[in-house]
Amino acid sequence: MIFTIIQADDTWALWGILAIWASVSIFLEQKYKWASFLSGAIIALAGALILSNLKIIPTESPVYDAVWAYLVPLAIPLLLFQVNMKELFQESRKLLFIFLICAVGTVIGSTVGFLLLKDYIPELAKIAAAIGASYVGGGVNFATVTAKFEPSSQMVSATVVADNMVMALLFAVYMFVPSMKFFRKHFKTPHIQEVEAGQYGENDRHTLAEKYWAKKEISLKDVAASIGTSFFLVVASFKLAEWFGTIIPTGPNVSVVQTLLHTILSEKYLLLSTLTFLVIYLFPSYFKNISGSQEIGTYFIYIFFVVIGVPASIPLIVEKAPLLILFVLIVGMSNLIVGLLLGKVFKIDLEHILLASNATVGGPTTASAMAIAKGWGSLVGPILVVGTLGYIIGNYIGFALGYWYLTF
Repeated sequence: MIFTIIQADDTWALWGILAIWASVSIFLEQKYKWASFLSGAIIALAGALILSNLKIIPTESPVYDAVWAYLVPLAIPLLLFQVNMKELFQESRKLLFIFLICAVGTVIGSTVGFLLLKDYIPELAKIAAAIGASYVGGGVNFATVTAKFEPSSQMVSATVVADNMVMALLFAVYMFVPSMKFFRKHFKTPHIQEVEAGQYGENDRHTLAEKYWAKKEISLKDVAASIGTSFFLVVASFKLAEWFGTIIPTGPNVSVVQTLLHTILSEKYLLLSTLTFLVIYLFPSYFKNISGSQEIGTYFIYIFFVVIGVPASIPLIVEKAPLLILFVLIVGMSNLIVGLLLGKVFKIDLEHILLASNATVGGPTTASAMAIAKGWGSLVGPILVVGTLGYIIGNYIGFALGYWYLTF
């Protein structure tokens, strides 16, 4: 076991670090313009990366698993309670198109990386298939495809390390690109402009983040309604997904339709988003009168940002995965570059391109977290919906790539 000052089973200390550093990140973002430019998300992620690489905190712990298992699902409904259903359908169509383009970028990158490095990285056919699936859907697809092709445990662990490092790097790129003049000049940026429209003058001491998150009246009843409703939706969705997973058959001997139904209806995050949208549509006045849900959900997401930065162990990458990180970087950058190039051709907004690429690489949770951090509120719901599509198509893409790569 790797020695760290705080051990993996020191639950209170680790929860304290996650919560305190998330709070510090929010404070810095709202207090200082340099931090607002970087964004609280980057500060949260970078701080965790430094703490883990200085061996102050471990790179793995049940505490981090709990954030993924509990805080992230609870945050999703909280962040959707104020969604505009009309905007949801309009934005989802645009995001779906660029999402599929970015998925093509993943396939291109996986194939190019495989052909370049297949003679240097053992079992790359199996690993490339898993990364191809993962960078269309997410970690769920990585687990499914690795279970199918069964690469060695050493290669799987090394790939996870490389993936975590590249994910952290790409997430930083996604956050920085909207601030770069080159991209602002060559792409449409309506959502960025909308957020900046209310910004104060250059001599004003307030940051954009501080203005966006201005104080508002929140009662105990609001807190109770927000958290209680979120728990209800998470429990109902996850139990429904579990039930559908048991009653709908799956396996090599069932039809394509049954397999597709099983994949869709047993996907808990897809059901969570769908059920949340349904109750918002049916009971609009109830959700319109809830204050504070976005603030609570965003704080949970900032804790999630801290967790994202933790596993990126630089020494472990150097030791185990120098070429693997190159391969994963080729896949991730191909995804983004293809998205930007074709997005420019089809005159797609920069915000849509970045969120779609983020959703394919990191899944709907990281993409929605970015939309929240940037203040693109109208895109949070749509990217969650579109991002879950990756869970469905990711496995099929991974299986197809794996069977093809194994012929070389």
